[in-house]
Amino acid sequence: MINSLVAAALLLVPVLGAPAPAPQAPQVTTPASFGPDSQISASVQPSTSGYRVEVLENGYTSATYHGPYTGTPTTVGAAPGPTTIGVSIPALPPNPTATYYNTEGVPLNPMPAPFTPAGGLGTNGTLPRYMVNSDFDFESIALGLYQEWIELDLFHDGLARFTDEEFTAAGLGPEARSLIEFMANQETGHSTLLTNMLGERAPGQCVYNYPYTTVREWVDFMQRVTRFGESGVWGFINHLDSREVAQLLSQSIATEARQQLIFRQMSGLTPMNVWFENGWPQSWAWTMLAQYISYCPENTTRLAWQNFPTLHILNNANINRYSPNDTAQDGSETVGRRIADPSVSNITESCENLNVTGYGCGPAIAHNKSEPLSFPGKKVLFQWEAPGLRVGPNNSYVTSTTAGAPRFVGWSQQLNLTYSPLTVTGNNSGYTYQPLGFVYDNEGIINGTMAVMLTDLDLYVTPFNISLLNPHIFALGLYQAG
Repeated sequence: MINSLVAAALLLVPVLGAPAPAPQAPQVTTPASFGPDSQISASVQPSTSGYRVEVLENGYTSATYHGPYTGTPTTVGAAPGPTTIGVSIPALPPNPTATYYNTEGVPLNPMPAPFTPAGGLGTNGTLPRYMVNSDFDFESIALGLYQEWIELDLFHDGLARFTDEEFTAAGLGPEARSLIEFMANQETGHSTLLTNMLGERAPGQCVYNYPYTTVREWVDFMQRVTRFGESGVWGFINHLDSREVAQLLSQSIATEARQQLIFRQMSGLTPMNVWFENGWPQSWAWTMLAQYISYCPENTTRLAWQNFPTLHILNNANINRYSPNDTAQDGSETVGRRIADPSVSNITESCENLNVTGYGCGPAIAHNKSEPLSFPGKKVLFQWEAPGLRVGPNNSYVTSTTAGAPRFVGWSQQLNLTYSPLTVTGNNSGYTYQPLGFVYDNEGIINGTMAVMLTDLDLYVTPFNISLLNPHIFALGLYQAG
C-alpha cells in the first residue's frame, strides 16, 4: 500500500520543459450531429463487492435487502480495551510548551532548509507511513470506514429503488442522477483508502435499514447522513497520531463536504449557511450512524465508541413545507424515530413544486427563505429515550450515559458549543428556546443541519476539546436549523 501511494504521488509531479505557448482564442464550431465520443477500444471490468446486489430501476444496482435485524446478537456492547484507567479524561491547563508567539512577523528560528520555516510535524524528511498508529487512530478510521460503506450503499439504493418518473417529479433529471452515481462511486475510492490504512481487520460492508419512501426523503436523508459523516471526521482528524493518515483522510472528507452541499441543494436547502463547519466527537457520529445498520457479517470488527440515547425533536422543521413554522408539534412530520430520519414529504402544503421566490424548495443552486426553518426564540420540543436500548449492527450495541439528570440543551455549530436551559415538563420530555448567539459580527451560530444534546452541565468546551463534554451528555439529536 505504501509503495503504491508513493508511486501514485510521484506520478503527480509535473515534468518541467519549455514554456507553454501563449494562449490562443478558441475556435468554436457547432457540430452538425452528435456521435460516439471516442473510437478507442475499451473494456469495462465488472465491479465486485462484499454483498449481494440486484439490478433494479434503469440498470442501477442495490443490495438485496434493506430492513431490520431479526436475529439474536452473539456479542453485546462496544469493543473493550484490556483495562480502563479512569472514568473520564480530566481537564488540564494549557500545554506548558505551547508558548510560541511571533511579534516580529518574520521567522524567529534557524531554517532547516531554504524557504522552509522551522517547525511542523512530519517535515523532517522521514518516509511517510500511511497506516494507523494507535488505538485511537484505528477506532477513528474504522468508524470512518463504517460511514463510507453506508454511503456507498445508500447512494446506490435510491437510484435503484425509484423510477424515472419519480425522479422527474422530484425535479431531478438524468444529469442529477448521474452526479449521484458519481458520488456513489467516490465512496468506492474512500472505502478502499480507509481499508488499506487499517489493514486486515478493517470492517467490511454491512446490511442497512433506511427510513425513506420517496425521492425527496432519500435526498433529505443523504444530506443528514453526510452531515454527521463530515462533522464526525472534522472532530477527530487533528487528534490522529498518524499525520500521514490524517493527510489522506482530509482529502477524502473534503469530497464529503461537497456531497453534503450538493444534497442540500437537491433538497431545496441553502447550500452554505455557516461560516465554519462544525466538528463532532466520534461517539456523536457513531450514535447517529449505528441506528441505520441492520446487521454485519460474523467477526466484523466492532467499535469502541459510545451510543447515546436518542433525543427526539418533536417540532423539527419540515423542510418540505412552504411555511416550516406550521410543522406539527408532535413529531409526526419526521418519517420515523431515529435521529437522522428525514422530513415527511407527502404533505398538502408542500413547497417542492412551488415556483414562488422565498417559499419554493425544489432542487436549485440556492434558495432564500422568506420564512426560515428556525429562528432565535423558537420553542423547541423534546422527548428523549432512557439508556439501555439495543441499537446498531445485530442490535448488539447498548445506549448508555454517565450524565446526571438533564438540565441544559447544548447546541453545537460552527466554532461554538452554546447552551440554553432545559425545562422538564414530564417523563423524558421538555422544551427550550433556541438561543441567540454570534460567531463573529452578525453571523448567527445556529444554522444548517446540526447536533443538539441534553447535558447535566453547561461545561465550557472548544472545538479541539469538545469530547470532554461526552460524560455529561444524556441524549443526542440532530436539529434542522436551516
